Amino acid sequence: MEPSLDWAQEEFGHADLGDARRTARLVQLASALGTRPSMSIPEASGSMACTKAAYRFFANQDIRSQAIMESHVASSIVRMREVDTVLAVQDTTSLNWSQYPSTTGLGPIDDHHTQGLMVHTTLAMTPEHVPLGVLEQQVWARSETYHHQDHGKRVLAQKESQKWLTSLNAVIALREQCPQTNFVSVGDREADVYDLFLAPRPKGVDLLVRAAQDRKTTHESVYLWAAMESLSVAATMVVHMGARGKLPAREAALEIRYQPISLQRPRKRSMKLPCVDVWAIWAVEPHPPQGIAAVEWMLLSSVPVETLSDAQQRLSWYAARWGIEVWHKVLKSGCQIERRQLEAADRLERCLALYSVIAWRILYATMLARAAPNVLCTILLEREEWQGLYCRVHRVPVPPQEPPTLQQAVRWIAQLGGFLGRKGDGEPGVNVIWKGFQHLIDIAAMFKIFNQNCG
Repeated sequence: MEPSLDWAQEEFGHADLGDARRTARLVQLASALGTRPSMSIPEASGSMACTKAAYRFFANQDIRSQAIMESHVASSIVRMREVDTVLAVQDTTSLNWSQYPSTTGLGPIDDHHTQGLMVHTTLAMTPEHVPLGVLEQQVWARSETYHHQDHGKRVLAQKESQKWLTSLNAVIALREQCPQTNFVSVGDREADVYDLFLAPRPKGVDLLVRAAQDRKTTHESVYLWAAMESLSVAATMVVHMGARGKLPAREAALEIRYQPISLQRPRKRSMKLPCVDVWAIWAVEPHPPQGIAAVEWMLLSSVPVETLSDAQQRLSWYAARWGIEVWHKVLKSGCQIERRQLEAADRLERCLALYSVIAWRILYATMLARAAPNVLCTILLEREEWQGLYCRVHRVPVPPQEPPTLQQAVRWIAQLGGFLGRKGDGEPGVNVIWKGFQHLIDIAAMFKIFNQNCG
């Protein structure tokens, strides 16, 4: 039995690849690789014929990686139209293929000993941290002279910081297709680029950026941090901090200050550049755990922050940025993207477009089960999948007539991946869920075979 094609058809079935047979192959590839994301392409493909077809697909220079992504974006638009606010979280990561030195088209990452590609992705998140899709992705190889260039003297269009504006422009274009949805472009400290704040934006598209530079302001205290320190603490807010590296997830109590503020142009920029009016929210952890650096967020937003509730909401929005870091982890560890050996950068880009959506689906299942635990699991799973899953977990031959909730089904999938579900374990994470998904396809296939034989 082939894996279920339904989700793959929904995300990739409208891809314009110049030939309907290529689109059909893309759907089949997504389904096969998506059910076994950690496996090699030959292992996930299941046969020599399918493996050869997969490698031919990635090697086909007539297939654009952007066209692969556009079909998924179209499906994401449908999901975004159903919500009031979309957080367009953008972030950069590097993909290291140094272990395959014969691969062509790569560039230096940190130094000349690491070769790979840079990837800047925009992920649509709800305020409840549910990922709705990959909205835009920029992929490039740095030049061999990148680390020796004087980046300060180049115009913005020649700098990597242009990526933030490219993402913003993509969000602006998407807003036209989702006129009832408000978009907020969210960026970390690297996004603290003056030109981003200056960029024209239509109504319904805003910014939320973590400040990196202590910019001059029109405030009497002159600089940004000093201006915020002059305020009294408005309140204390507890924020959940996801696990990062060797640091476990924890709760952080942050002191909050907020006010409108006007940022002056950078000293070395043209005198003609105007000041930028934003709302600043400063959240700092006064008493971090011993040995752990204090959390400090200086956020700049174009969305008005007139009440404490507004400030708390903006902090909650920024906390959703954690989702794209988890997505990076799923892409690298769960989908093993850096272990794909395809000989050339353009082939890796096509592969990346496909696995980017597969990584999104794994994260989507995880976070949707947390945000909407009581919806039926049929929003994510096909009939054979949830019925086979139920029979496997409960060790019974006949499933119930009514499907379980999404939360329950996802916990069962996580059990297949090693989740114990003990008191205090909380909800399962992406690691055990992507492992469980790899078992689910075999369970669903066997369930269907036995039911066909019994019928």
